[in-house]
Amino acid sequence: MPKNAIILFDLDGTLIDSTPAIYFSFSQAYKERALQPPSLESVKQSIGHTLEDMFLAQGVSKDEVSEFIKSYRLSYRAQMEAGTTLLPNAKEAIMLAYEFAHLGIVTTKRGDFSAKLLESFGVLHYFSVVVGIENVSNPKPHSEPIICALDSIREAKKCDIAMSSCFMIGDTILDLQAANNAGITGVGVLCGYGNSKDLRQETQNIYQDTLEATKHIQAILSI
Repeated sequence: MPKNAIILFDLDGTLIDSTPAIYFSFSQAYKERALQPPSLESVKQSIGHTLEDMFLAQGVSKDEVSEFIKSYRLSYRAQMEAGTTLLPNAKEAIMLAYEFAHLGIVTTKRGDFSAKLLESFGVLHYFSVVVGIENVSNPKPHSEPIICALDSIREAKKCDIAMSSCFMIGDTILDLQAANNAGITGVGVLCGYGNSKDLRQETQNIYQDTLEATKHIQAILSI
């Protein structure tokens, strides 16, 4: 079956739940410095942003943030597989989307970490590209990660799919802003860290989970 669309997925809160690994590693960066970690709820509010922005939001100084990130990543590398699960219906969404679209990941997580997690869940082979924080100069909500992923897929698959047939599924306003900035259709999901009120600032396409969102896209393309 020829594929006539590109679907890009965010990762955390869209396809996976890595809250335990993220919070453990976030807390570890504080404990190594004999500091009290922030609450789980305050950390969850900023998941989806870059690590730098997450730590800065908790009051870490600009001068110290790189060291906090280094501690976080060392811990996360060891914890990520044990502390991460696929969200309900995520694998079904991936498999359905793969039937009619080329797929990519666009995340503010490191791309190598992301690929390792996807491989551990047996779904990495469905994706043509994984664009992580290390692959771009300007992370979401900038358009760069989206454009990078689209260009990589078009080149790899030798296809010329129109922007009107390109979609970004994500759980935070950053995902939808990046989609809008890149000129593609953003589709919000409520299975992650965002909320309906914020998502509706950027799109009216909001669904409970990624499988519902994928079915919506399939229906649009079938019209």
